[in-house]
Amino acid sequence: MHVSPSDQSSGPSVSIDSASEAGPSSLLLDKLGRSNGLTNGNSFTASMTNGSTKCSLMGNGVPKHSSIARVSLPGTTLYEDPHVDREEFVRLVIQSLRDVGYTESAATLEVESGYSLEAPEVSEFRQYILSAEWQKAEAVLPRLVADDDSLWEALFLIGKQKYLELLEARKITAALQVLRERLAPLSANSSEQLHALSSLIMCSDAQELRRRALWDGASAASRKALLTDLQEFIPSATMIPQRRFATLLTQARHYQRERCTYHNAPMNPTSFSLFCDHYCDKEDFPRVTTTILHAHTDEVWNVAWSHNGLRLASASKDKTAIIWRIAPDSHPRDRECVVEFILRDHPYPVGALAWSLDDSILLTSADNLILLWDTKSGKCIATLDSHMETVSVLMWLPDGSGFMSASLDRKVVTWEASGKQVDEWPGVPIRVTDMAVTPDMKRLVVIGMDYQPTGPSSEGLPPWGVTRESPPASGIAAGSNAPSSSENCIVIYDFKTKAAEQSITTEGELTSVKISGDSRFALVNHAPDAIHLVDLNDGHMARKFTGQRQRQHVIRSCFGGVDGNFVVSGSEDRNVYVWHRDTGVLLEVLSGHGNGSVNCVAWNPQNERMFASCSDDCTVRIWEPLPLPSETSVSVPPSITDVTMNGKGKGRVYSSWDDGSADGEAQS
Repeated sequence: MHVSPSDQSSGPSVSIDSASEAGPSSLLLDKLGRSNGLTNGNSFTASMTNGSTKCSLMGNGVPKHSSIARVSLPGTTLYEDPHVDREEFVRLVIQSLRDVGYTESAATLEVESGYSLEAPEVSEFRQYILSAEWQKAEAVLPRLVADDDSLWEALFLIGKQKYLELLEARKITAALQVLRERLAPLSANSSEQLHALSSLIMCSDAQELRRRALWDGASAASRKALLTDLQEFIPSATMIPQRRFATLLTQARHYQRERCTYHNAPMNPTSFSLFCDHYCDKEDFPRVTTTILHAHTDEVWNVAWSHNGLRLASASKDKTAIIWRIAPDSHPRDRECVVEFILRDHPYPVGALAWSLDDSILLTSADNLILLWDTKSGKCIATLDSHMETVSVLMWLPDGSGFMSASLDRKVVTWEASGKQVDEWPGVPIRVTDMAVTPDMKRLVVIGMDYQPTGPSSEGLPPWGVTRESPPASGIAAGSNAPSSSENCIVIYDFKTKAAEQSITTEGELTSVKISGDSRFALVNHAPDAIHLVDLNDGHMARKFTGQRQRQHVIRSCFGGVDGNFVVSGSEDRNVYVWHRDTGVLLEVLSGHGNGSVNCVAWNPQNERMFASCSDDCTVRIWEPLPLPSETSVSVPPSITDVTMNGKGKGRVYSSWDDGSADGEAQS
């Protein structure tokens, strides 16, 4: 807003406003020279210039002259570039200066530029809302709102706030008057909303009122929230949205992050400077094997990190699960990897793994059995046998209240943390191969097949089966053969009601599902040779990732990186594949594992620069960025030895960095 010449003679406009709120500067010119707290009375004499005028300062920082000259600049744009309006830019700078507390600088800029942040009536309106002067606010509002429809909606919001505050103060009669005389006429087309407001009169106390109205009370931030809601009806050029400059900077940062192919850094001033464009170096991406964990004697089918990121569980066809302790973030050359426990009491190969939220319990599955392990002692504390066929998935609920299991027997079961069965989901139409609950606990995503077994495969294994002394009718485990299914489905349930929201039919087998951190997308491994990113809101495929090989075996993928912006998967060609989630671009094909499939990958939840993979070659690999050149001189031992049979041991891995390959050992 431009200041008229008559306004300039008397200095910047003065308004009733709080220093923390956006609005015209409230200091008079004769106060512009006060110390900002960074200088004292003994400061040396200095002079400042803005390119057009000069003003000498005395030692106490007070200007010698009581007026500041306006700077007249040609044109209306900030630079020769015509896309940035000078007035808009300066007004945003004034707002930002006031937001951070530089009120004197903001007032000076208003005078020098000739632009006022907002008209006096805007500042008055803002102050009236914050101080609950509702009648005055309603009187100013018609001068700010552009049309009658917007005016009615804005008046309704003000009346609603007034009504709630009266109810909170237990002024029931006054609240009823507002409801009848103000809100009822303004909500003629929304009787449902008026009914909901009238029902609040029955609230027994202020706490119940705030809970039912989803409102935090007059003493909290509700009035500032009201201002934000009213902003929708007032032109932004009239009342600038709060912290607008910060919003623009945030948008710029998000844009740079999306364009950063290997982005894997948290959003903070260290990784995002305003002085340069954001860029993550490819060399900082975990694409080198730094540690090899070798203790299993057969194919490793699954891996899962503890929530604190310090332990890793691995499940194998050798009928054991191993809990490894991975030392905290240190140089790989010095890191110790300790086998804390080898969990041997499995009668069949181990398939599924799941850590409790506090990492005190590890769940494992062996055919139709579920075993609960105390991770402090390594002892089995319970064995559950409710399922009739192979348990394909185990998972803890995000709130830690218990866990869930699913099987090819079409049963989805909820358990207490102690192992007591809570309930069984009714009518699951498919033989479940995997499932996942969204972090917000609103949906359960189940994948599987409608398939009737036809007998053992040509290799003597049941479809989706595991080798055992007396094989069941069918089973599932990572690394096993997948069937030719007549129909494969993704079923999305409402977690609270257990009602199916959507059912999506696919042609290829579905072997793995993971949910994004925002609960919006499901990552589904799909044979042949594809991974689908499914939008859970509408059921459509948002993106398809290709390049890896998946035709016969169960492959498990995951999200990775600081924002979950990578998709990582194993493959039947013994490689690990990495894609950029938002673009679908294949970034890396990581080699190193031996013959056979890479069955599962898992990203460390506490270290965005580390993930693990497991393979048919009986090993687990830890992947990290390439160490610094000055720290890469290491020796390679001639062989790899197993840990001691009691499950205790220390493993230290030595790797060859120059070509990305690695050999290692686990020493007793």
